[in-house]
Amino acid sequence: MISIKKLLLFIFIFFQLQVIAQPIQSSSDAKNRSTIVSKSTMKSIYNEIKTPYKYGIVFKHPDSSKLLDSPTIFFENGIWYMTYIVFDGKGYETWMAQSKDLLNWKSTGKILSFSPDTWDANQKAGYMSLVDINWGGNYTVEKFNDKYWMSYLGGKTVGYEAGVLGVGMSSNAIVTKPMEWQTQAKPILLPSDSDASWFDNKTIYKSLVIRDREKLTHHPFVMYYNAKGDTAKYESIGMAVSDDMISWKRFTKDPVLTKYKGICGDAQIAKMNNLYVMFYFGAFWKPGAFERFACSYDLVHWTNWEGDDLVTPSEPYDNQYAHKPWVIKWKGVVYHFYTAVGKEGRVLALATSKDLKNK
Repeated sequence: MISIKKLLLFIFIFFQLQVIAQPIQSSSDAKNRSTIVSKSTMKSIYNEIKTPYKYGIVFKHPDSSKLLDSPTIFFENGIWYMTYIVFDGKGYETWMAQSKDLLNWKSTGKILSFSPDTWDANQKAGYMSLVDINWGGNYTVEKFNDKYWMSYLGGKTVGYEAGVLGVGMSSNAIVTKPMEWQTQAKPILLPSDSDASWFDNKTIYKSLVIRDREKLTHHPFVMYYNAKGDTAKYESIGMAVSDDMISWKRFTKDPVLTKYKGICGDAQIAKMNNLYVMFYFGAFWKPGAFERFACSYDLVHWTNWEGDDLVTPSEPYDNQYAHKPWVIKWKGVVYHFYTAVGKEGRVLALATSKDLKNK
């Protein structure tokens, strides 16, 4: 029978050998273990969210001479609603549409309009805030301080994304009716802010505001936004935080997602258990415009997917651009809405995880 001393010596030598066999890790490696998403997890997310079946065009703005863009889709009282923006040659305004089945949409009216003698007189491109981010969730819009909220791209210069652009904030007591929303007198984020950085000190574009329930950022509200810098001629995705939806501050000095060329933009966030998925579009760091994704455990450090595009130009209606995502999972089907640019003009198209045309 082996003695206690020999047994303890054997155990000690065994664990020493295990330590020696481990690769030496730097402190940065140890830190990154909790922020980098593994390739196998990224692949499983791709398999969950991929939408290989193009359903086609699902919505055109009633006036086809105007350019449609940037859908945000949510669900209230059995009806699907969509905010979208329209460029008419003068600037952006924000409209609303609704649907019973996610496939057939009807425009219902305008909710952010041009206004005289304001900082945002000729640009009001709105994006609904605080939409439920849970994957396969209810996709309803949350109230804060008894109001619904919508951030928007704002500016006073006439033209396509012309002049100084920043982020404004609007609110309303009702989220489903086509009525004018109340806007703040001043922007909440500008490229001239004291905390602006090298990548966002020239122009700020689309924004997305979500609720950070776990307070991973130590703040309840998180904004992702597209921006260019005076030296960064490309578009990156930055991040800001707030405690009250009105006062915002940058969270990082560098972009959370960039290719250092072309565009990374129009983030949408979905939460899958303890993992966050950022849908976004890429453009011009390879030909055209296309849909991509990245993943994060903490909303700050993002692992970029290096595989196939989620949606890429392939049809006459999207052969120029397939971009600007809004993606949901509903009753077992993934619906990937995107702005399509091609022979039909600028329209809203849909790709799905299942073939809805031949079901």
